[in-house]
Amino acid sequence: MFEKKELRKKIRLLKKDFSKEDAAYQEELIYKKLIDSIDFKNAKNILFYWSMNDEVSTHDFILSYYKIKHIYLPVIKGDDLEIVLFSGEDCLVPGAKYGIPEPTGEPLKDESIIDLVIVPGVAFDNSGNRMGRGAGYYDRILKRVPQAKRLALAFDFQMVTKVPVEPHDIKMDKIIHPK
Repeated sequence: MFEKKELRKKIRLLKKDFSKEDAAYQEELIYKKLIDSIDFKNAKNILFYWSMNDEVSTHDFILSYYKIKHIYLPVIKGDDLEIVLFSGEDCLVPGAKYGIPEPTGEPLKDESIIDLVIVPGVAFDNSGNRMGRGAGYYDRILKRVPQAKRLALAFDFQMVTKVPVEPHDIKMDKIIHPK
């Protein structure tokens, strides 16, 4: 879809002008809001993501909370994601497809226990629409865990007026961003 391609390009350009200091400041605000949210407080089993360089950084947060909550991370298997428990940095290995660190271990058998999913994305709007990188991994996994609350973490520049959506795109329950 041309609109999505152009929006991804626009966000990529905005990210280039975004300093490490701005990122750190916004991440602090984002995580304060996440920690204070009722969804996070009530969640016991959380599917998170190990962030890439251009996403809200999740590494320190995951390392701070994996002993308090059950934190799961996705593992790419073909065109799908498996859900695997994170047990510390020692369990991470480079993912075969993109090199994103993934936990080793057995895939979660009962995905119905996931009560919160923290979803990455490229762009978001105030209606809960999310645009990912285009592979559809998270839309597919979100269909498998309909019981889970869906939250996304975003820098301010990732918030746009309208995200182009397609029928298979799944909305977020909430987008957490500094503003």
